[in-house]
Amino acid sequence: MTRDATRDATPSFGTFFLPGPTEVRPEILAAMTRPMIPHRGADFERLFARLQDGMRSVFKTTRPVLVSSSSATGLMEAAVRCAPPGAVLSLVNGAFSERFANIARACGRDTEVLEVPLGAVPPLDDVAARLRARRFVAVTVVHSETSTGALTDVRALTTLAREHGALCLVDSVTGVGGTPLHFDQWELDFVLTGSQKALALPPGLALGVASEAYMKTAREAPGRGLYFDLVEFESFALRNQTPNTPALPLLYALDAQLERVAQETIEGRWARHAAMAARTHEWAAEREDTHGIGVLARPGTRSHTVTAITLPDGVSGGQVVRAAAARGFTVGGGYGALRERTFRIGHMGDHTLGTLERCLAVCDAALGELRGWSPDPA
Repeated sequence: MTRDATRDATPSFGTFFLPGPTEVRPEILAAMTRPMIPHRGADFERLFARLQDGMRSVFKTTRPVLVSSSSATGLMEAAVRCAPPGAVLSLVNGAFSERFANIARACGRDTEVLEVPLGAVPPLDDVAARLRARRFVAVTVVHSETSTGALTDVRALTTLAREHGALCLVDSVTGVGGTPLHFDQWELDFVLTGSQKALALPPGLALGVASEAYMKTAREAPGRGLYFDLVEFESFALRNQTPNTPALPLLYALDAQLERVAQETIEGRWARHAAMAARTHEWAAEREDTHGIGVLARPGTRSHTVTAITLPDGVSGGQVVRAAAARGFTVGGGYGALRERTFRIGHMGDHTLGTLERCLAVCDAALGELRGWSPDPA
């Protein structure tokens, strides 16, 4: 098959439900083919100003939005490096919150871990006990844990951390754009996300917001490095610039996508994601008896963007992924310690209840096949 034939064979939008990268609409991909422009010129500054306006609406903030041509891991490291010197408390409830802890360690921080069972969220009482027992300068937490589908109350955690003199550093990679988050109203310290999740863009951009209080400490932090120096990011953002050469095609894609977000409104986007999550949870509950499946995260703490589905004995996540792929759909396998006993549906980005129903029907057929169960033909 020729390269052009391979491209033509790509399925139409609505079959890709990986929990990241998420499916990108053809018109967004097309926007990336715009001509290059100087990134130190007036045209770029006008582009960046539009991106600032659009992303402020997404984050619900009046603060500058920090734009990095990197994966979200870059801003996770930046958040730690630019925090004040001292110990870090890392709240771990899955593979990506564990990654945040590992980043803190790699940055030379004295890192203490509060680990909770997979699928759960960190209990506030347990966090408070750790904060009372020892002085921490920062707490790391994942808002929407992509490996488990658990959603943590980052507003309450930030309030709790502040009461004990610590900053709260929030990874909202699968939260921002799909789950309510009010940076200013909730008085958050630092929140980061990635382009390839609920924003439905190609991978390669990390976006974050830092409070003035956080930036004040960052300006005094030693050893914060150069490439991910948030003080420099903010100073350039205030001039509608980036400190380093940006991934211009990705900024074009973000510019085009923010037009769609503005038309839908961020509140409308949150509501659509909540509806898709509710439908996925309902679907799993309806098949508990026939397929032996369930939702890993507990009711009341479930992500709006990704669901980890638990599987019965004898069925693995890899089997479900392959059975769905044979039917033309992509879903996610389990991640980390959950690799074999879960699979994941990324119901986020530009998907709708309509496209989700097609995915759920495929998962239904795949699970039925693997369980040796056939639905009534009627």
